[in-house]
Order: sequence, then structure tokens, then C-alpha cells
Amino acid sequence: MSGGWIMVPIILCSCVAAAIIGERFWYLRKDNVNPPQLLAQVQQWLQRKELDANRVNLLRNSSPLGQVLAAGLVNQHHDREIIKQAIEDAGRHTAPELERYLSTLGTIAAISPFLGLLGTVFGMIKMFAGIGSQGLGDPGLVATGISQALVATAAGLLAAIPSLMFYRYFRSRVDDLLIDMEKEALKLVQILQGRREKD
Repeated sequence: MSGGWIMVPIILCSCVAAAIIGERFWYLRKDNVNPPQLLAQVQQWLQRKELDANRVNLLRNSSPLGQVLAAGLVNQHHDREIIKQAIEDAGRHTAPELERYLSTLGTIAAISPFLGLLGTVFGMIKMFAGIGSQGLGDPGLVATGISQALVATAAGLLAAIPSLMFYRYFRSRVDDLLIDMEKEALKLVQILQGRREKD
């Protein structure tokens, strides 16, 4: 607590950021969001005419990509534009799930340096208040105030830097996953169009 009471919100921010980083690392795995063999499984069901409502529900609940593919399959008997629109709508509903907690992580990255700066200001106020009441005869008082200011600043930066780094990483990761989902969805549209042409 050498940084003063401002260390409490900084430590809380660090704990929340660490929890978000761990959860997002776990959730945003490619196997969890875009299982690699999912489209091949759907294509197999279509070829064998095994696709029914239960399998569509199973697909919808399996992963974010499954939700998008299920939206296309539900509308497979409509024309291409309706299928694409249904897939795009499902993708828009899936994106917030992928981006969950990222705004909180970005906020922590933004406010942590300011909390550290606030701690610095309080440390300097404490130092000058001590000098004003006791004079310059006690160098320990000056050192304590400067120490509090520097500890708070360092703590704020230590909370902000990893938060900002992982915020940018996860934003990029989400964008990559959404692009992969879009590619798989377009492949499904092509598969469904091919089936109708053969029929």
C-alpha cells in the first residue's frame, strides 16, 4: 500500500483485466469459434439427406460458426439473396458475443494511467503538505511522498500496458475469426446453390 489508497482501484482494474484476458483466450480459440470440420460435416449431412431440425439445432448450439451456418440452412429453400441475408443477420448477432468484455478491457487500458497519475498527484500533495507543516528538516517525509507518487504511477502503467496490448490483440483476433466465418458461410451458400442446380 506504499502507493496510497489509489492502489485499491488500480489493483481491482488489474484483477478484472486478468480475468477478461483469461476468459477471452479460452473463448476465442479457433476450435471453439470456427471448428475446422464443421462445414464438411454439414456438407456430408446434406449429401446423405440426413439434415433435420434436430441436427440444425445441434449445429446452432455448437459454436458461433454453427449459428451462422444454421441460419443459412434454415433458409436453404429460398433464393441466394435471402440465404445471404439470413447468414449476415446471424453474423451480426454473433459478433457481440466474440467482442464481449473487450470494451471493458479497453476502458481499463485507458483509465489505469490516469489512476496512476491521480496517485502521483496525491503523493505530491502529501509531500508538500508535510513540507508546509514541518519544513524541510525531515527528508524522510519528502522521500515518502515521492515514493508514493512513483509507485502509483508505475502501478497504473503496469495495469494499462498489458490491458492495451491484449485489447488490440483480441480485437484483431475477433476480426480474423469473423472473416473466417464469412468465408465458411459463403462456401455454404455455394454448396446450397449447387444442390439446387443439381436437383
